[in-house]
Amino acid sequence: MPRKVKRKSLIKKLDTLFSLYIRLKSANKKGFVKCYTCGVKKYWEKDYMQCGHFISRRHYILRWSEKNARPQCYGCNVMSQGKQYQFAINLNKEYGYDIAEELLKESRKTAKFSNDDLVSLINRYEKFIELMNK
Repeated sequence: MPRKVKRKSLIKKLDTLFSLYIRLKSANKKGFVKCYTCGVKKYWEKDYMQCGHFISRRHYILRWSEKNARPQCYGCNVMSQGKQYQFAINLNKEYGYDIAEELLKESRKTAKFSNDDLVSLINRYEKFIELMNK
């Protein structure tokens, strides 16, 4: 009988894949991405580029939302707590409307992801990453 995969393991795997996807999606052909909040350009993998979130990952409803995540350098994401104000300005500019307010409202809702939901998202991002690496 196969061992049941623990929820914590699924979340960790999905976080890793989602982060990889967000950084790869924004990388140029040479693998460099621009920090969403300060504009510094670094290699997506080795230069401590991270998947930054406008609304904190503790809000599960937006944890894996592509609208809520962009590449950020370590300095902005960790040392400057995500530079949320600049993140909001850039999101609103990118989308052409007050999406920051929309995401803030959405973050107040609750979301319950079943293990099957998590597996489905894992499969989705594995496929996306596979296509990007071709």
